[in-house]
Amino acid sequence: MTSAIELEQQWDRNLKVLPFVLLALATAVCVATFPVMGPVTVTTRIVFGVLVAATAVWTWRWTYVHTRPHPVGYIGRTVLVAALTMLHPLFCIFAWIGFLDAFDSFRGRWRWVAMAATALIMATGQVGGPPPYDERWQGALLPVLFLVNFGLASLMGRYSIHLDTVSQERADTIVSLEHALAENARLQEQLLATSRESGVRDERERLAREIHDTIAQSLAGVVAQLQAAEGSADAGDAGDVRRRVARATEMARTALVEARRSVQDLTPAELADARLPDALSASVATWRDDHDVEASFVVVGEAAALHSEVEATLLRIAQEALANVAKHAGASRVGVTLTFDESEVILDVRDDGCGFDPTAPRRDSAFGLGVMRNRAQRLTGTFTLESAPGTGTAISATIPALPQGAA
Repeated sequence: MTSAIELEQQWDRNLKVLPFVLLALATAVCVATFPVMGPVTVTTRIVFGVLVAATAVWTWRWTYVHTRPHPVGYIGRTVLVAALTMLHPLFCIFAWIGFLDAFDSFRGRWRWVAMAATALIMATGQVGGPPPYDERWQGALLPVLFLVNFGLASLMGRYSIHLDTVSQERADTIVSLEHALAENARLQEQLLATSRESGVRDERERLAREIHDTIAQSLAGVVAQLQAAEGSADAGDAGDVRRRVARATEMARTALVEARRSVQDLTPAELADARLPDALSASVATWRDDHDVEASFVVVGEAAALHSEVEATLLRIAQEALANVAKHAGASRVGVTLTFDESEVILDVRDDGCGFDPTAPRRDSAFGLGVMRNRAQRLTGTFTLESAPGTGTAISATIPALPQGAA
């Protein structure tokens, strides 16, 4: 298929050849009509031939040597055409070429002057030559033909200007689109790079949360059990030592399993074969046995199967809250409540421990509080903390109750 560039090049070649085709046609018509009009003597016919040759050479020079239209080339050719039209009126056939390149040869009002000169030559040839005339109608017809030729040429010229304007606007639009495409490509690359960085950052944060919520807590539990076993050994209670060591071994194995699940981004082990209420109940019971602290779990409302991300988030928040109670609160009683509302699910963990001032500089539990808050906010939920020295601590996490299977 011929491309637009090839078509434009073909048009340029045709336009360069066109003046010579018209020159040959006008010359042939004039020579064929010598017996009835035009130069009658040998001398004038020789002059006519010399002028035709000069016109051909001049046209060739300004078409193929200078390559671009120029006022000097246009004026010289117009003078030659005017002289030839005076010798033979039918040579005005070639004068038409002046309408074709007037707008390329001149700028501003000189374009219209050039077109008027060409229209006058055309009208002169069409009425039979320059005055004086043998017939009155020839003199009357000359201005009419001039206006007709100039009017038609002006109409074509203005339409040509319109086409040039539209073409330029389209070219500018194409350039703008190319710039926009390049900018979009740059932004796309930047977005992909940012997305990759965000993905790496999110994965690091996820692993940090998982390590803190599972492995670190399990290892802290192992240390606590071993310390308790050491105390029991000093007291000579071999049975309690065995129980404590067995529990520490179980917690270490659990930590190993959770480490593997965290790396593989799997659902918490507690939720692998159970729903959230059962997993929370089991976690509270295990925590109660490990720390010998009274702990209760209550479900309010009709329990519903939730999205896996919602259940995992609430379970991890509860486990972190219980870990903080064990490490810092010195509580004798803990209550965990899971409330199912129409559009939200709410987790509350309260203790009667020593409490603390939330506005004071954070202790080493600050990371755990931040993890709980981030977990809730990641699912467009909220996290609140209430505490004061000597009054215990209460945390509450509220998350939209996305049903199981929701996207």
